[in-house]
Amino acid sequence: MTALAPRVRTTPLPWGAVGVAALVSGSLVALLVGLVFGGGADAALISDPGAAVRYGLPIAKLAATLGAAGAIGGLLLALLALSPEHPEHGRALDVAAASAAVWTVASAATAFFTFLAAYLEPVTVDERFGRLIAAFLTTSELGQAWLATIVMAAVVTVLCFAIRNPSLLAIVALLAAAALWPVAQTGHSGGTADHDAAVTAVYLHSVFAAVWVGGLLTIVLTRRALADRLPIVLARYSTIALVAFIVVALSGLVSAQLRMGGLEALATPYGLIVAAKVVSLIGLGAFGAAYRRRLIARLEREVRPRSTFWLIVTAELALMGVASGLATALARTPTPVPQIPVDLLANPTPAEILTGAPLPPAFEVWRLATEWDLNLLWALLAGFGAFFYLAGVMRMHRRGDQWPIHRTILWTLGMVLLVIVTSSGIAVYERYLFSIHMLGHMVLSMGIPVMLVLGAPVTLAARAIHARKDGSRGPREWILMIVHSRFAAIVGHPIVASVVFAVSLLVFYYSPLFSWAVSDHLGHQWMVLHFLLSGYLFVNALIGVDPAPYRPPYPIRLIILLATMAFHAFFGLSLITGTGMLLPEWFGAMGREWGQPPLQDQQTAGGIAWSVGEIPTLVLAMLVVWSWSRADRRETKRLDRRADRDGDADLEAWNAMLADRARQTAQR
Repeated sequence: MTALAPRVRTTPLPWGAVGVAALVSGSLVALLVGLVFGGGADAALISDPGAAVRYGLPIAKLAATLGAAGAIGGLLLALLALSPEHPEHGRALDVAAASAAVWTVASAATAFFTFLAAYLEPVTVDERFGRLIAAFLTTSELGQAWLATIVMAAVVTVLCFAIRNPSLLAIVALLAAAALWPVAQTGHSGGTADHDAAVTAVYLHSVFAAVWVGGLLTIVLTRRALADRLPIVLARYSTIALVAFIVVALSGLVSAQLRMGGLEALATPYGLIVAAKVVSLIGLGAFGAAYRRRLIARLEREVRPRSTFWLIVTAELALMGVASGLATALARTPTPVPQIPVDLLANPTPAEILTGAPLPPAFEVWRLATEWDLNLLWALLAGFGAFFYLAGVMRMHRRGDQWPIHRTILWTLGMVLLVIVTSSGIAVYERYLFSIHMLGHMVLSMGIPVMLVLGAPVTLAARAIHARKDGSRGPREWILMIVHSRFAAIVGHPIVASVVFAVSLLVFYYSPLFSWAVSDHLGHQWMVLHFLLSGYLFVNALIGVDPAPYRPPYPIRLIILLATMAFHAFFGLSLITGTGMLLPEWFGAMGREWGQPPLQDQQTAGGIAWSVGEIPTLVLAMLVVWSWSRADRRETKRLDRRADRDGDADLEAWNAMLADRARQTAQR
């Protein structure tokens, strides 16, 4: 008899470890090649900190980048794709916590190497060395940025271990994303004439690259917990990855344009590294477009994913690592366009000292349409807002449901107007002319919200987005949860919304908030967001179609509207008649020789607040009255249908009551 050969059991590869190794090795190789090719680690002719610092600093920063990716990607995947009812959710949070710990330690190492590169001090263990590090972290702008990142990353680490509630985890995810902001203001984006655009592009690039890389890494590390839910989670991640790819590509394009100037810079080491990064991003896009949907469909038919699937995912992680390594190398490579801080210019003008950029051309009204300064953040938000709204409308039409065309038109116009206000000549001149700033304020708080509210986005989302059945929260669940939350019930109450809308006008302009909003990039973004939200809540309380905690009777709505607008008019009148400037150290110190004198321009701003603000008021009043008449007609029709059904029983009962009282009166 022939002996049977023993069965050989094959041990499956530890794909989690393989994926991490591919990501790390790809990023390290790309970083070292980029540093050598671009000269980012070359020894300085004067004051060289040594090879350990020259290479240790970018390697530590790369580790911080990958740690941030794991933390942010893991949190976002847990919030949008995973169910707390399954083990996958806890596993993803464990990945996020471990990644945040790496982020914290690597950020501390980066801060230490940055200190050594700046101070050129030998490492010692004495008190003097400790004082120097403390001074660097607490007094220098670069040190403060890394200290803030270290603290926030450490807090994220602890909270990822301690919190499992999805609503609280959303706050943790916002904190993790905010931790990338301080460092985004340093490096190549820190001292250019296009500082604000550079900072926005770098920050968006960092956040969405982290979402993209960290999300896929989390899927690989939680593969066993996902089990048969892998196709569902992978499909949800694909949508997230598509959004991240678009933002990463556009923000990278803006960053490259600011630092390279023109296409001729592609011949420089910096330009060639940018080209290599673009090729890697195109490859990643090809992965998503050509393989992801096909793989998902195949996974749905298989009991267990094949090794081919994990090989493709590993290759994708390796390519993500290459892109991350090249990005870190670019941060150390000299740029074709010199990045000169304003304080190092030979003879900076007052405008350059205040804003970091030279004065724009002399103001003419027609320049509001010809001068542009792209605000990438709000342009992307408006673009995605219009796209997803139209996608929801198309989904409803495909299944036979109707959606009013006027809502679609109004929402689209609102998105277009948002881009115009934040990126056109209004955005260019609002930093120099109070009147243009006030024009933008009025449009943001009173014009755009009317269009957005009448677009009924919450109602569309509730009807068009598929509801989740597995306990996870998708966009529909998050939107409805926010709308029906206790906080929304408070801030959306008509009295609260109207008070915030009116009183915040005085609080903003007569407090340090005004100075912060015009002089700081982050403050400016907060200002735009506040004007939009306060206006949206106020308008929604009066004429909204979407759900609201409480809407008062129509006569009360008119009283609230008129009282609030009277407050607006009072504010405008105070600016018209005022003889003191609100922000003389800014609007009065630009050194411009065109346009109205600062005080006269402020009085013009008051006229805009009074007159331009009355147009939306009139529109709102007409809409309230029109809604009132429609509500009365609907109530009349309802009563008529009820009378047809029961033979007008209410009227018969009323007549019977009157007849009974008449008999009682006659008997007396």
